[in-house]
Amino acid sequence: MSAYHDHIKELENVCANNQGWNAISPEYAARMRLQNRFHTGLDIAKYTAKIMREDMAAYDADSSQYTQSLGCWHGFVGQQKLIAIKKHFGTTKRKYLYLSGWMIAALRSEFGPLPDQSMHEKTAVPALIAELYTFLKQADARELAGLFHELDAAKAAGDAAKAAAVQSKIDNFETHVVPIIADIDAGFGNEEATYLLAKKMIEAGACAIQIENQVSDEKQCGHQDGKVTVPHADFLAKINAVRYAFLELGVDDGIIVARTDSLGAGLTKQIAVTNEPGDLGDKYNSFLDGDYITSADDIANGDVVVKANGKLLKPKRLASGLFQFKQGSGVDRVVLDCITSLQNGADLLWIETEKPHIGQIKEMVDRIREVVPGAKLVYNNSPSFNWTLNFRQQVFDAWQAAGKDVSAYVRAGLMSAEYDATELALEADNRIRTFQADAAREAGIFHHLITLPTYHTAALSTDNLAKEYFGAAGMLGYVEGVQRKEIRQGIACVKHQNMSGSDIGDDHKEYFSGEAALKAGGAHNTMNQF
Repeated sequence: MSAYHDHIKELENVCANNQGWNAISPEYAARMRLQNRFHTGLDIAKYTAKIMREDMAAYDADSSQYTQSLGCWHGFVGQQKLIAIKKHFGTTKRKYLYLSGWMIAALRSEFGPLPDQSMHEKTAVPALIAELYTFLKQADARELAGLFHELDAAKAAGDAAKAAAVQSKIDNFETHVVPIIADIDAGFGNEEATYLLAKKMIEAGACAIQIENQVSDEKQCGHQDGKVTVPHADFLAKINAVRYAFLELGVDDGIIVARTDSLGAGLTKQIAVTNEPGDLGDKYNSFLDGDYITSADDIANGDVVVKANGKLLKPKRLASGLFQFKQGSGVDRVVLDCITSLQNGADLLWIETEKPHIGQIKEMVDRIREVVPGAKLVYNNSPSFNWTLNFRQQVFDAWQAAGKDVSAYVRAGLMSAEYDATELALEADNRIRTFQADAAREAGIFHHLITLPTYHTAALSTDNLAKEYFGAAGMLGYVEGVQRKEIRQGIACVKHQNMSGSDIGDDHKEYFSGEAALKAGGAHNTMNQF
């Protein structure tokens, strides 16, 4: 017996054992049950954590099995992404959602657009997680509703083969609910604040939480200047806080992504506590820029002195009160950050870089893996990078180093459209195309994400529509540029009433009221034109 029929049989027994339930259809109830598989966010977090763990193991066995995601700033955007993935690829396997703190700040704060500095409301993060999963669950309900209608039609037509085929699709239905990697920024305060917010995020459905080692009240976007890191002990306390939140809520295999901004962060707000030479605090302090002194005469009013590397060091302190790291120490600090995080409860790493360069990433990952062999990365394929210019310059440099004539190209001007059809540009585009697979194989990247792609696609598509609709094209700007393409590409939301749940509502009216139901989807519904 199929899973669908198992539910019907179970509900037949329930209805038979309750007097006065004659109007309840066990089959309709079974359909509603299948359309609402996940009852709470914790159900989702437990389900998706298991998926991520299985995917991590699959990647360890075969690096071509890397995972991907796109950042989404609204439930509808995430829903359409997963519907598109199922339509084009037939499965959602290894395809996740990413929740970007940048997009929360820019698009979801009650204050209006904000910079990526953790100034938005904490509650906006779990609220977006819950919203994303609400829309993904609705995508399940909508697709299953269509299958139920197909099943009814096949049965009414006496087509047993068709009914069996549809039945199989129902029984083997793949949910649109996938893992979300959710950005908790630098934890929004101390470790207790981090724990409290992590709980809300997990309760909303997050199985993976990404946290970074910046100072919470000085947090900056990873691709901007002025980043300030914290000593390892402070960061590890927040990793512990997130782990305790997962364990308290019963998500024992929840995933923590530890992000280091040390490559681009030249400052620290505090000197680490150290108890003995060579401990973690001492290692952190050893990166401080400053002058070694030999007597108290070298100390001015207000100077700070620490013992590091067996000597007295007077760290350089800026007018802001922040301390400066040695120039060129970024890579070493990144490696230490990553090893320390993995040794203290993190599951995955995120190294924020200033350019998408596989060689640079590989250099750091190789050093990390000397100590922690299974180290894996989540990597930000960031829109903050000029991918075209970066990769054209990478090809230019590689060709120049190999002795190839590059006199036809101006390195600083390689973004120009005049180069688009050249051999160099085509080679750069090919490297961009294979970047994810190459980096997964060579640099330990398990998960590739783009933080805010749908921010850019929304802006680009709106610009194109506004240019046409308010210009000479008028209504043709919408019809030709949007609707005609939706119809021909099979975009589900061309039937926007159906996408918003109108047909599901009609089903429910029929379930609840029978023949007396006043339904919207009749012959005069203009959606029948599509």
